[in-house]
Amino acid sequence: MVVLLTALAFAALVTIVWVAREIIVLFAFAILFAYLINPVVRALQGHSLLFRNLKGPHVAEVYAVFLICVGVLLHSIAFGAQHRPLEVLRGIPAAIERVASGEIAADLGANFHWNDAQTERVRTTIRGHHDEISGFFAGAERKGFALAGALVVIPILAIFFLSEGENLADQAIQLVATPRTRENLRALAVELDFTMQRYIRAKVILALLSFCFYSLATLALGYPKPFLLGALAGVLEFIPMAGWMISCFTIVTVGFVTHSHWIWMLGLIAVWRLAMDYGISPRVMGHELELHPVVAIFTMMAGGAVGGIVGIYLSIPLVAALRVIWRHVTTRENVSASAFPVQNSRVDLT
Repeated sequence: MVVLLTALAFAALVTIVWVAREIIVLFAFAILFAYLINPVVRALQGHSLLFRNLKGPHVAEVYAVFLICVGVLLHSIAFGAQHRPLEVLRGIPAAIERVASGEIAADLGANFHWNDAQTERVRTTIRGHHDEISGFFAGAERKGFALAGALVVIPILAIFFLSEGENLADQAIQLVATPRTRENLRALAVELDFTMQRYIRAKVILALLSFCFYSLATLALGYPKPFLLGALAGVLEFIPMAGWMISCFTIVTVGFVTHSHWIWMLGLIAVWRLAMDYGISPRVMGHELELHPVVAIFTMMAGGAVGGIVGIYLSIPLVAALRVIWRHVTTRENVSASAFPVQNSRVDLT
């Protein structure tokens, strides 16, 4: 009977998690975003003359600066195309139609010096997949709106974790802990907190590397505002999978509209993503979280197979957290076993 009740409880828990998976994912990203800006909030709180004991005003300061920086960045990029702010947006539908209709083959042929027969074969091949290409861009548009909604909700949720994170953790421990396990759970919470901080530090390092690559690449290929485009790509590096896709689409579109070397940029981005996904990112994550690069690659691939884009992003922190929990549990078991050593292994049957 106990086994049956346990199985039913586990099945109910899995069902609840599956039904509420989108909400859980939003909360998970909100927690990670709170970890991202928490060092800045603490720095402001430590150097503030007023409200030193309050975190709320400093959270508001960080959000205000963040929104100003994003606005300045988008405004500068919009005016980068010879001071024509709406030309990039107006050129996006034409660029999509040019790709889907196969007319992009003419640009490819001129850039790579193809003959007319080669260009026509590429045009025919692309036209044969017109519906698939149009469907891809339509799906990307829908996901873009969903992503925009998430980008609004996640910072709002992060405010609660920044302001009341410690109280929430204490209440959770009080809810599930007994007097004997309370201190152990608090030690586990501290270790998990440190692990998440190291994960965010790894993401910051990857964002800085992306900023350097895109800035130098766009500068070398004659793009307008190369460092602003690099900053945009660095910020979008924090968004799972869709982030680099958005930065790639934005940079390529800006190059297409401003007649820069956008085809070469597309090739460089492809090489960079291969290097980032299978070389740089696993090593940086592995170093910060004490995971072997091969384990990090396997974790991201398995996460992608199970949960798609979200699984890729959350797989590394989830595995790192599980590793901390497992190490904490096994260490506690070893300590408990050593506290009660076996004095004599022989059994006296007389």
